[in-house]
Amino acid sequence: MSEWNEQAIRHMVIFNLKHEQGSAEAEKFLADGQAILASIPTVSNFGVFSQTSVKNPYQYGFSMDFASQADYDFYNEHPSHTGFVKERWELEVTDFLEIDFQLKR
Repeated sequence: MSEWNEQAIRHMVIFNLKHEQGSAEAEKFLADGQAILASIPTVSNFGVFSQTSVKNPYQYGFSMDFASQADYDFYNEHPSHTGFVKERWELEVTDFLEIDFQLKR
């Protein structure tokens, strides 16, 4: 996605893992998440983040952009995404918050 417009969606999820922060298991989950989810054709600007604020209880975050709702829907239903959710996310994530934004102005 080369430019941000009012149709675009920024999808973010912040989460905690059952693995100790910084452990090999946690790092593998983050690396696998990036490799799998960023490979879905409608995903752009995929990022993996770790929390630095003491005000927020979540350890990690994924962020990605979609050019439109249709692109987001394609991602949401894509077998790579649904497989990752079923085979990894549901087993390794202890809690999360999902946020989807569209540009207001």
